[in-house]
Amino acid sequence: MPSPPIGPLARGTPVRDALDGAITAIAAAGCETPRLDAELLLAHTLGISRERLFIDADLVVAGPAVRTFQDFVRRRSVQREPVAYILGRRHFRHLELMVDCRALIPRPETELLVEVALTLPPGSRVLDVGTGSGAVALALKDERPDLHVTGSDLSTDALGLAQSNGERLGLDVRWLCADLFDGVPDGFDAVLSNPPYVRDGARAQLAPEILRHEPPSALFAGADGLDAIRPLIDQVTARSSVRLLALEVGAGQASVVGELMQAAGFPVVRAERDLAGIERVVVGER
Repeated sequence: MPSPPIGPLARGTPVRDALDGAITAIAAAGCETPRLDAELLLAHTLGISRERLFIDADLVVAGPAVRTFQDFVRRRSVQREPVAYILGRRHFRHLELMVDCRALIPRPETELLVEVALTLPPGSRVLDVGTGSGAVALALKDERPDLHVTGSDLSTDALGLAQSNGERLGLDVRWLCADLFDGVPDGFDAVLSNPPYVRDGARAQLAPEILRHEPPSALFAGADGLDAIRPLIDQVTARSSVRLLALEVGAGQASVVGELMQAAGFPVVRAERDLAGIERVVVGER
């Protein structure tokens, strides 16, 4: 019987060495956060927390984990796949959501929509238009269980992801397949939306992670980025029960969107800034 392997082959690769190699590859690909990316991918590979990578000096990458980690690093560095899609999850507010290429990856600035809606009166009926992964609708229901929350999307694939998230989290949100307000019943008190708002001409400015992997239909909205926002505001005009409308917008779009809201019968309009100081969410009240 042959002797068992000895030396590095038996022990595996020390975590520090595995991380160093991954960081080098991810950085060379032009990714902005190579160390964080490598740590998240390795922790996921080993089924441990990021903190344990540095606390446990005896950790090694061995066996099937070697190939798994190599594949993750290849997807991140060569294909520029977002870390959230590789891991299959993303934190948003107090929730951990399942994410994949069926919907946009939830971003911190979108939390502003939730914060705006937290001030609604008890029992308000809220519609999240273009719900995607369900992030806004689910976070709002989680933090304000008294609200009646519905999430809608034109994409049945995105709705499938949102519904899966809702079932896994045990949050009672209603889901509708709808193009903006077509087929949506009346009676909502507030409408929230993170609609497509990227100008078609801005494609070259987007990172490969976004351009190659996130759904284009959830990103691009015509020459000025308002092709989804204009009809959404127009359709809200006829919904007399809607007293609050909150829309996430792109940099430089807030003033135009605010004017559209005022013209649609929302006399009180304000803009909420994100952590970068950008007017990111436009809120109209009537």
